[in-house]
Parts: sequence; structure tokens; C-alpha cells
Amino acid sequence: MRLSHRSAPVLAALVLLVALADDAASQTSHHPMKSPHARVPDERPFGASCRTAVHGSHVTAYCHNPYPETDRVSLHVECDRWWDVDSDGDRVGAGPAETVRLTGRCWKEIRSVWVSHEK
Repeated sequence: MRLSHRSAPVLAALVLLVALADDAASQTSHHPMKSPHARVPDERPFGASCRTAVHGSHVTAYCHNPYPETDRVSLHVECDRWWDVDSDGDRVGAGPAETVRLTGRCWKEIRSVWVSHEK
């Protein structure tokens, strides 16, 4: 595509206008240290380490949180029999340097267990 002599100045003015508008928008940040273009994800370590033990139809999980933010953990139990009721435990806050104990059960065999985490 070839630009005519008349459209080249218009295109240059449009590019300059967009560049100035973008620069003005970045200068109007409400926080002096944060720019809307410099978003950095929160990469602080988080999450309790959990270990589970299944004994017959009962399961126990111990979750230890070594980090400074509370981790809300919940135990999930999937039962092996189709008629047995699966369960999702209540969320329990594991505070900094705290270990919590979670328990669950099925009437018969357990198919799987896992722990979910929430900030």
C-alpha cells in the first residue's frame, strides 16, 4: 500500500496524538509508585503443606502453614460406592506457623481425598 502526499502528514499527526495520549494516561496514576502499565503478579509464597492418611473408611489430614498469610484449607472426600455420600469439609483457617487437623469419612471405602486452599 502506498501513501499519498496528502495522507502522510495526517497519519503522522495521528500517531503523535496517540503517543501523547498514552503518555498522559500513564502520568495520571493515583499512586506515585505504581504505573498502570507495570503490573507485577503477587508471587509471595503461599499455601499450607498437607499430608493425608486413610484408615479404612476414615481419613485424617494435617496441614501446616509456614507462611505469614492464613490459608483456608478444606478436606474433600470421594467415596468409592455410588450410594455413599461424598463430602466437602468446612474451610478451616491455618494461620502462620499453625498446624490444623481435618477429618472425614465414608460409610465404606474411600476412592480419593484432597485438600483445597484459599487465600
